[in-house]
Amino acid sequence: MLQDKNADLDAEKRKKLLRRLVEELSRSNPDLYYQSTNEIARQIRQHIDESASVNKDERELMERLSQRDIEVLLSLH
Repeated sequence: MLQDKNADLDAEKRKKLLRRLVEELSRSNPDLYYQSTNEIARQIRQHIDESASVNKDERELMERLSQRDIEVLLSLH
């Protein structure tokens, strides 16, 4: 039961973080909206790995997600 709550909380945190990362990338790349989900996911993965705006806890939250996982999450929202 507690694990389910933690998993739900992590999923919610990931959704919020993904939204924020898409917003950050959109500011620096106005054409982001027109790119494929695959390309956006690649840029998000790169941003997570390289950007100072992503803190240690956020990196840990996203580290288990592959680029494909990010694509799927993006397509759901």
